[in-house]
Order: sequence, then C-alpha cells, then structure tokens
Amino acid sequence: MRPRSIGPRSYGHRRRRALLALAAALPLLAATGCVTVHGERELLPAVSRDEAPQVLEAFNDGYNEAYSKLDPAVIDRVETGPLAEIGHADMTTQSALTPGGNPGYPVLVLDDARFTIPRQAGWPKFFLADTRSNRDGNRWFVLFTQERARAPWKAAYLSILSQDKVPEFALDKDGWAEPVPAVRGADPKLAFAPDEVSSTYTTYLRTGDEKLFAPGRRTSELREEREKLRRTPTFWTDYIDVPEHAPAFPAPALRTKDGGALVFFTAHHHEKRTMAQGVQPTIADRRTQSLLNGEPRTAVTFTRVAESAVRVPSKAAGGPIMMLNRIEGLTAAKGE
Repeated sequence: MRPRSIGPRSYGHRRRRALLALAAALPLLAATGCVTVHGERELLPAVSRDEAPQVLEAFNDGYNEAYSKLDPAVIDRVETGPLAEIGHADMTTQSALTPGGNPGYPVLVLDDARFTIPRQAGWPKFFLADTRSNRDGNRWFVLFTQERARAPWKAAYLSILSQDKVPEFALDKDGWAEPVPAVRGADPKLAFAPDEVSSTYTTYLRTGDEKLFAPGRRTSELREEREKLRRTPTFWTDYIDVPEHAPAFPAPALRTKDGGALVFFTAHHHEKRTMAQGVQPTIADRRTQSLLNGEPRTAVTFTRVAESAVRVPSKAAGGPIMMLNRIEGLTAAKGE
C-alpha cells in the first residue's frame, strides 16, 4: 500500500478542518460561559479582597512619606481629586514653616481595616476602607478610585466618622456592596442623585432650605457663622460656592441597609473680604501668606476645597441629607 502523503496539501486540508471545527465550537463556548470576562462590561468586584489591603498600605506609606519630606510628587502618586488639592496646599504651607521637610512628622497608622467593595462594570471604579487611626478614637474612611484599567489606585476622599455615624452597607450574598448610580433618574429609590448632592449643598448654603440638609455644624451653624461676617465695621464678605461634578470630581455612593446611600462629594468655596475705606487687609498667618498671590490693598479672596461624606435618604424614608463629615482646606489666597 502506498503511504499517505503528509506534505503541504495534506497539512492545509487538516488545518482547514480544524478551523471549521473551532468556528462551530464558538457558539457553544459562548453559551456555556467559557469566554473572557471584560471588566468594562461585566459586573465584577472593583478590587480583590487580597489587593485592597495592599492599596491601603501603599497609601498609608505614601501619606507618611509626603508629609515627612513635604514632597508634592508623592501626593500625586497616592492621592487624587479634593484630597490631592488639600495635600498640595499642605505641602506649600508646611514648607513655609519647616523648609526642607518635616522629619519629626508623627507617623500616621491606619489599621483594623474593613473593606466595602462594590461590584461594578466599567471605570472609574472605587472601594472604601473603614480604618482605625492612631490619631483619635474615630473611624477614618478612605475612598479609593481607579480611573481606568491597570491605572494605580489613589485616595480621593478622607472622612473621619465617630463610631455612632458609621453606616451599615447593603451587601449581596457574597459580601459585595452595591454602588449607587450617580446621575439623576438612574436610581429612582434615592431622594437625591449622588451627582446632585454638591449642587444641593451649595444651594442650601445660599438659601438655608431645611428640606435639603439637616441642621448641624457644617450646615445651619456654618450659615450662622457666615452671616456674622457678611457685614462688620471693618469689612464685608461675599461668598461664592461652586458645586463640582464628574469626571473631575465624581460623587461615589454606596447603598446602605436602610435603602439610602453614603455619598462622597466635592465643592469649592470662595470668600471675598473687602475692607472698609481706609482699612488695609493684613495677613499675619505664615501658612496663609505662603498661598497668597497679589498684593492685598483693598480685598482678599480665599479659596477653599471641601470634601464631604453624607447620608442621603431613600425616597420612601424621606427627609433631608445628613452631613456626616466635612474636611475643608485653604488652597489659595488672592490680594487685590
């Protein structure tokens, strides 16, 4: 019997048969779920339970390095958004007091971490670290964001909550949290859309509408403090509150057990003090001087960034938004 040829013609025939068999198998692979999972389309945990502690540790190390060296480049490595704005201003003001660094900076320790990780599709992604701090008896909430696939995780928000203000989150059977859509109308269960909370807060500061925010230190009491400074014998004050939104300042939100949400948001606040005739403004504080541009002859405008954590109620429960924590930092001063 003549042996079968295994030359080019036979090989090409077998290759075509193999390709046809593979093409026929593809529908079956798709039907049985044996396909590649894409993070931009599939609901997946934002970060693995093994990676989350590493992200927190990297932030904690970077935070301590930045504040001991007073190096803004380290801030950029581990922080973003409002937290990075505050960090950059801190580097400038503290460098004015301790040029060349601050080796005596007390090391911050964040431990006893509890991670709340939502299942998300697409980017940006986020997750929350609820930690113990060596600074006080409160819980330090650090919210991390990732802008795109394989981008570094960075801390965007820091909120300090007393034990009685720590919310309970809604979790699925596997322990993953539920992110709340930011845009208006995407979640009919929530009284205020997360991306609207910043505008709602700046509106409240202007109007004092108690249907928007519950009374407290950073709401009704802040308005009272402002009223005292609007007109004084030596100066008057104008306030301009600017809401911020995604993509530069997203408002991450997590569903709570009561159907509401924990929402983080950013706002910028401008405070212009105009002096009475014959009075020249003086800035004695060295930290503020380090952020000053221009010569203060008749007025000074102070710019601050505030990052806040709030409880937004469900529509069923009703009521105003509850401010849990607000951290504000002076980022600029301009003399006129």
